Amino acid sequence: MLGLLQRVSQARVEVAGETVGAIGPGLLVLVGVERNDSAAQAERLLERLLGYRVFADGDGRMNRSLRDTGGGLLLVPQFTLAADTGKGSRPGFSTAAPPAQAERLFAALLDQAQQRHAPVASGRFGADMQVSLTNDGPVTFLLQSR
Repeated sequence: MLGLLQRVSQARVEVAGETVGAIGPGLLVLVGVERNDSAAQAERLLERLLGYRVFADGDGRMNRSLRDTGGGLLLVPQFTLAADTGKGSRPGFSTAAPPAQAERLFAALLDQAQQRHAPVASGRFGADMQVSLTNDGPVTFLLQSR
C-alpha cells in the first residue's frame, strides 16, 4: 500500500462541484492500493501516517507527528499511484489492485483512521475528484507498507 503524504496548511476534495472532504493544517494523503495488499498493510500505513514526524517542534525540526499536533487527515484514493512506470512512455496498471479489493482496503483504512484520529476526511472512491491543497514547506514523502 502506498501513501503519498503532503503536509498542508489546508486541503479539500470536490466531486461535481461539491466539497466531500476538507481539512485545515495536517496531512493530505493520496492512497494507492497494490495487488498483493491486505488489511495488514492498511493498518501499517495508518500507523505510519499518524506517527510520522513531519511537523516542526519548538526548534523548527521535524519532530512532531499528526498524532502530536492533532491536525487533520485527508485520505484520497488514487489508483494511478500504484501504476507501473518502469518502462515505456505510458503507465501500466498490472500492479494496481482490482477495484473491488482497492475499495475494500481504502474503506478499511478510512474506518480505522476515523476510529483512531480526528479530524479525518476523505475523497470518494472511483469518483472524478478535484483536489486542492496548499503544501506547507513543501513537505512531501512517499510511504510504502509492504
